[in-house]
Amino acid sequence: MPAYNEGEVIAEVVEKWTSLLQKGFKEEDNARLIVINDGSKDNTGEILDSLSKTNPYLIAINQTNAGHGHAVVNAYKKAIELNAEYVFQTDSDDQFETDDFFKLWEKRQASDFVLGYRKQRFDAPIRLIITRILKASIFLFLGAPIEDSNIPFRLIKGNYLKKLIAQLPNPTPFAPNIFLAVMAKRAGCKLFSIPITHKDRHTGEVSIKKMKLLSVCWQSFKELLAFRNALPEIVRTLKQ
Repeated sequence: MPAYNEGEVIAEVVEKWTSLLQKGFKEEDNARLIVINDGSKDNTGEILDSLSKTNPYLIAINQTNAGHGHAVVNAYKKAIELNAEYVFQTDSDDQFETDDFFKLWEKRQASDFVLGYRKQRFDAPIRLIITRILKASIFLFLGAPIEDSNIPFRLIKGNYLKKLIAQLPNPTPFAPNIFLAVMAKRAGCKLFSIPITHKDRHTGEVSIKKMKLLSVCWQSFKELLAFRNALPEIVRTLKQ
């Protein structure tokens, strides 16, 4: 879970997700919530540090601000370092229902990579338009029909995630979750696109707005086009 300027809600979100771990898993499963604080300017880091002293399910890591994508990848790498059998990724903005996790968990034996899908999405209109353009572009240019390629609600088998992370372009792309989904889809994973609940944001702040949003989307599109040439070899490697 990446976090940036979520001081208003982070304690509640951590409580919800660690309660799910406590209730849904046995102690010997060693389930943990990894939260990467991406250089927040509010008190998110201080709250996480305080919670980690009393919540044994929480691993809080502070990093210099490097962007959402870097925070996500660093959390994945920490999970891999801990030899996680399964890795679930979500966001810290309280826009998802924790119980929907089990919709993906029930499918873990059927696919190494399982995606949720925001059938009804509560985001700004410009984000919804960009999502539709992205979906069409990924299908046309990368041959990967995916309903919600960038959704922060995904379950990945640990050893498969390790293989995917090793194939990510360097430097880390702006939206690494898209790259992971495309690689998995092209390599034959059954992504399912399981419908999950998406809620309106009531606290915190959207870190990418207005013209900056268009700029980073163009950046992501160029990164994906550049990735297209390397994709066939990556797919062969993943299938080995």
